[in-house]
Amino acid sequence: MATPRDFDPAREDPVEVAGRLGVDPEVGLDAAEADERLRTHGPNELRPARRTPLWRRVIAQLADPLILLLLAAVVVSVVAWIVEGAHGWPIDALVILAIIVLNAVLGLVQESRAEQAVAALAVMTRAHSTVLRGGELRTVASDALVPGDVLALAEGDRVGADARLVRANALRVAEASLTGESEPVEKDPATLDQRVPLGDRRDMVFAGTAVSRGTGRAIVTGTGMATEMGAIATMLDETVEEPTPLQVEVAHLGRMLGRIVVAIAIVVMLTVTIVQGVDTPAGFVTVLLLGVSLAVAAVPEGLPAIMSLVLALGVQRMARRNAVVKQLSSVETLGSASVICTDKTGTLTTNQMTIQRVVTASGVVDLGGVGYAPVGAASSKGRELTDGPLRTEAQLVLAAGSLVNDAQLAEHDGVWEIEGDPTEAAFLVAARKIEGTTEEASRYGRVGEVPFSSERKMMSTAHRHEGGDVVVLSKGAPDVLLEHCTRLQVGDETVPLDPVRRARALAEIETLSDEAFRTLAVAYRAAPELAGEQGRADAAGPDEIAEEDLVYAGVVGIIDPPRPEVRPAIAEARAAGIRVVMITGDHPATAARIARDLGIIDEDGIALPGARLDGMDERQLRDAVRTVSVFARVAPEHKLRIVDALQAEGLIVAMTGDGVNDAPALKSADIGIAMGITGTEVTKEAADMVLADDDFATIVHAVREGRVIFDNIRKFLRYLLYSNMGEVLTVFLGVVFAGALGFAGASDEAVVLPLLATQILWINLVTDSGPALAMGVDPEVDDVMARPPRGLHDRAIDLGMWIGIATTGVVIAVATLLTMDAFLPGGLIPGGTDTFETARTAGFTTLVFAGLFTAFNARSASSSAFRSLFANRWLWGAVALAVVLQVAVVSWAPLQVAFGTAPLDAAHWAVCVAMASSVLWVEELRKLGIRAVARRRAAGAAVATGVVAAGARTSGIADTRRR
Repeated sequence: MATPRDFDPAREDPVEVAGRLGVDPEVGLDAAEADERLRTHGPNELRPARRTPLWRRVIAQLADPLILLLLAAVVVSVVAWIVEGAHGWPIDALVILAIIVLNAVLGLVQESRAEQAVAALAVMTRAHSTVLRGGELRTVASDALVPGDVLALAEGDRVGADARLVRANALRVAEASLTGESEPVEKDPATLDQRVPLGDRRDMVFAGTAVSRGTGRAIVTGTGMATEMGAIATMLDETVEEPTPLQVEVAHLGRMLGRIVVAIAIVVMLTVTIVQGVDTPAGFVTVLLLGVSLAVAAVPEGLPAIMSLVLALGVQRMARRNAVVKQLSSVETLGSASVICTDKTGTLTTNQMTIQRVVTASGVVDLGGVGYAPVGAASSKGRELTDGPLRTEAQLVLAAGSLVNDAQLAEHDGVWEIEGDPTEAAFLVAARKIEGTTEEASRYGRVGEVPFSSERKMMSTAHRHEGGDVVVLSKGAPDVLLEHCTRLQVGDETVPLDPVRRARALAEIETLSDEAFRTLAVAYRAAPELAGEQGRADAAGPDEIAEEDLVYAGVVGIIDPPRPEVRPAIAEARAAGIRVVMITGDHPATAARIARDLGIIDEDGIALPGARLDGMDERQLRDAVRTVSVFARVAPEHKLRIVDALQAEGLIVAMTGDGVNDAPALKSADIGIAMGITGTEVTKEAADMVLADDDFATIVHAVREGRVIFDNIRKFLRYLLYSNMGEVLTVFLGVVFAGALGFAGASDEAVVLPLLATQILWINLVTDSGPALAMGVDPEVDDVMARPPRGLHDRAIDLGMWIGIATTGVVIAVATLLTMDAFLPGGLIPGGTDTFETARTAGFTTLVFAGLFTAFNARSASSSAFRSLFANRWLWGAVALAVVLQVAVVSWAPLQVAFGTAPLDAAHWAVCVAMASSVLWVEELRKLGIRAVARRRAAGAAVATGVVAAGARTSGIADTRRR
């Protein structure tokens, strides 16, 4: 027996497939053979996902470069504590260690989740199937299916395995979750003569799809991992998740800060040793402690924990906007996205087939509304549809279409739902949009039918009016149905369907098809031959219902319409420099039509079919993704290749989707976004973010939130590093210039330190952490959607921020040291009379207050601190708390002992506040210069920008490359 992977069953005759698999399609396998094949091929289930053990996840939390830097600080602090004599507890080391543990716990709680995508696939396919075994139909668990089993398919069945059709009777299968096809696919056992995309294999049925209509028999050709679902599971399992841009940036930041810390500690220790002539063991210990203090000062110890908390708060805010983020580091990624790759069906569209147009002899009726809710107005040429021939004809088409129909429409808890074929359900919805249509249809009762078949491409039903007359109603492919028609409905009359009228009808049908509408025509005839006795009419069967001499009523245009909120959302995304790319399994014409309606491409834009992608190498594909914004009829592997090609172009890619076929690409993208309502469990597990409302507009809201989060990360980075640089320079310059500032004469310490290690730790962990955390929830100061996405290589700390850090650090250090000098005798500022302990306390207080002023500076790199000054009440609360704590550490005796402070009087406090405020005024002047330069550059580039923008609008493609 051949294995399923040895041949392509879609391109072989069913008899040949049966021969290869050693089965008689009319008998099926016997029980013994089925058991033997089950032992050979294994259960019809998917390989479980590999689990990451807890210890590996803990190590991953501790392997963060910033955490490694803090661990190094712990080791150095402990060594210094031991060298000093191991008195008391190593407070510095214990506090930093507590921060590391807190950060790891936060990360595990927020991010710990097993990889369950393949397990979710297994849940999807776990069901029962009807098979032919030993000539008898039996129901077996789907996981017991084997190659060669003969499936008996009926409406409502979930297909248990990949199988080759032997016969089909009006068989339609819903494959949207696998292929992205928006409507059920009509199946036909006729053998294909060439290899075609997955969505066009009409002679095959696939595991995990569902029969929406009809019956059929099929030979199982693939089970378990050998199915198309298994191929997706393999792709999903093998897809490597790339680190998010934020993870890359944090790693870079950790390495950079580590180098800076080591350099600062070495330079300062060497400088102090040389300048102050240290030559005793006690002096060397003091210098070592100084180096540790500077390391503590340079490293923002609270940064990892604050970042985790800020991201967690961002997760909560996004959840309130219906965007559920599963991984902390993904919160910011969406804000960095330069391309959003989106599926069409169920994401950009409603995944609810809707009749939007009715074309009859008297004109065209447009129907408003989308989806299954029967809400929307009927109009013609932009005006409300009024009584007349056109209304009469449209009512006839919709009433007849809703009668020759097996679907059902019902409202449950305020939500309209359907049962049956979505295309048929569209008639039930449309009929309710023209008053009186549904009521007229309710006067008829079905008395017979001729079922739909793929050969006939039409179906008919006989209905008795409550007055006793019987009519035959037919619905089907327009070109086929017209062949059965001899007359045309015009108002209340019928006229001969002559060649001119027939040609006009065909032209109208062609116009609808060109606009990517699915078309269905409706016709009828009076059936007096069936209007006999009630019992005789009720028994009318296919052989008694003649489908000839019909009256052509009209044709409807059906489409899976775009969600109303999507077009403005795409426009906002493009305005923010984000390109939207549609990747769908649907037909190219349909994809291009929806893309044009939504503004993804211009009127002359086209869709690139997946078959073309098969012939492209990686270079050609990269060339294609630069210019093409719609890809249609694509397979799962195509989606993955497109995402990879976009990433190779230096773009940060967000991928949305709802079907199983989207899962591998979602996992490979920088951030995967699943639909929460229509999305499969597989997709949700593979994604980084789930849209609870399935609203594409929520993605744009989430983009804004992601950009705000990254801005806020930059804000607290700016704040912490401004303050830390002030601390480092205060200690360094204070030691180097101790003599000039009057420190040496006022203190008898071997090495005079302007700040104690405990005071530095107080600043970093107590007074700095509150404002930094408050900036994590800071509202927008600058419009984050008025600028393009940040590039992959754009650093969180760029040159402009480094200039600000250096400038602010110098101002803080100078203000702090001059404050100390002012209160000491000698030095640069004469007149001081205080002790060194009091002067150091004043300097310590000035440094703290300067940091608090810096918090307001750090809210924007260019806007004034006074812009939206009171917008962040949490920041004001944090500043107030920090002031209270600083007053306590200066004034409360127990804290004075612990932190080496002395009480200050009102004059001291006034000087400290005044000197600290200098950092605010200097930064305001610097920002004023930045804004002036920016205005000049904007004015000079206005013409060039206009040209580029015009080009982007023409091509439909924004410049979203990573810079």
